[in-house]
Amino acid sequence: MFTIEQIRQAHAKVKSGADFPAYMREIKALGVLGYDAYVADGRIDYFGAEGYTTSAPARYDRLEIAGQSDIMQFRKDLKDHQQGLTDYLTFCRDCARSGVEKWIIDMDRMTCAYYDKVGNELLIENIPQ
Repeated sequence: MFTIEQIRQAHAKVKSGADFPAYMREIKALGVLGYDAYVADGRIDYFGAEGYTTSAPARYDRLEIAGQSDIMQFRKDLKDHQQGLTDYLTFCRDCARSGVEKWIIDMDRMTCAYYDKVGNELLIENIPQ
């Protein structure tokens, strides 16, 4: 099974959203089936085969998630991040301001779905392979 340290080593290579597809391929090869990433503090729950789970702790000071989603602003911020214009923490701050509470990665489908505080799906994207 994979470890948080292995995932951290893979993530250390990510400098911007432009590096995300390669990161996904690398952790998928480790056996990660999916994960839930929480914008408020950066903690992540990872899932593997046979019910295996492991979690990475909070990565930064708590962010307040906006109660009202702003999907247009979020789409702009996401595009900027994917083009390498923002770092991870800036992207998380942007998500919080736009009302994004978390994203869920599904490695089987190679999708990333973004959700608000009440569980509404705001956007689902295919992860480039």
